[in-house]
Amino acid sequence: MIRHISDCGAILVCVIMLGGCSPRNVSFSADVQPILKQYCLECHVPGGRGYDASGFDMSSYETVMKGGKFGTFVIPGDPFTSTLNMLVEGRADSSIRMPHGGDKLNDREIAILRVWVQEGAKNN
Repeated sequence: MIRHISDCGAILVCVIMLGGCSPRNVSFSADVQPILKQYCLECHVPGGRGYDASGFDMSSYETVMKGGKFGTFVIPGDPFTSTLNMLVEGRADSSIRMPHGGDKLNDREIAILRVWVQEGAKNN
């Protein structure tokens, strides 16, 4: 019984500590757009090879939300099925992992994109 209580206490401490690490109230202009600029805009603008392959323009909020040739890339409130999150988190085939052939996003950047989508992918 005492072991069970101490295990529960340890789990509670971990949950509280991890909760503090997730970004909150993510802003498109302050948090998301700089990530897109650093990792995505080289290819995902009209005339870029990523745009030519996918039709996905990441140069503005409106074009990100519009999607591309293969449909919607961001589903507000649902980072699990949003293509954007699947590609940068490595949950898609490695041949289409993003950024393609470039440096992978770090854990904090991935978390920012995930929270932004989870919070409704707002234009703020």
